[in-house]
Amino acid sequence: MPVNEMTILVVEDDVKIRKLITLYLEKEGYEVYEAQDGETALNAFRMYDPCLVILDLMLPKISGAEVCHTIRAEMKEEVPIVMLTARVEEQDRINGLRMGADDYITKPFSPGELVARVETVLRRTGNRCGKLTYRGLTIRSQRGEVHYRGKPIQLTQHEFRLLHFLMRHPNQILTREQMIDELYPYNEKVVIERTIDVHIGKLREKIAYDGDHELIETIRGKGYRFVAY
Repeated sequence: MPVNEMTILVVEDDVKIRKLITLYLEKEGYEVYEAQDGETALNAFRMYDPCLVILDLMLPKISGAEVCHTIRAEMKEEVPIVMLTARVEEQDRINGLRMGADDYITKPFSPGELVARVETVLRRTGNRCGKLTYRGLTIRSQRGEVHYRGKPIQLTQHEFRLLHFLMRHPNQILTREQMIDELYPYNEKVVIERTIDVHIGKLREKIAYDGDHELIETIRGKGYRFVAY
């Protein structure tokens, strides 16, 4: 079974609300980091590289709106942000979404509903962050790190993206055409299927498995499969 480690940053100046959110998230298996103001939030974001941010709009030192803008403009556009606020007007919700939030929850709210919203946002955004581990092979998508049996593995950008694509679809047969679309979505030039075979060959050299099965299996006439069992 994979280990899928999802880290969430909770930014809320009300300590009771913050601790309650953290409690509910940790019960669902998330790793949670906390920040009580905007300045601490940005530092924590840089340090912990979370998969999702729960962000209160009204914060001391640096506002939630400015934190959201900084994350979007200077750091990670793809990291989902769920915004919390006491403002209930429709225009406030619209403004929150326009400034970069993926979801918008008004106070007071049910912690259970918040967890459900988090799960929905992560599914909608592809759940591509965090850590995936199979058979001694670990990949951290946001950090760009791969470790095999505890040792770091150096991959090219295309090798990393291809491995991540395979590990996001464990035990599924993926065609070369699907892999080309993943690696070269905006490339107007024709990419031949042989290119994928070369990348797969390089990956196998770097993560050779000495057991009964290869980590990346060739399915003749169809494509490749990451063997996760």
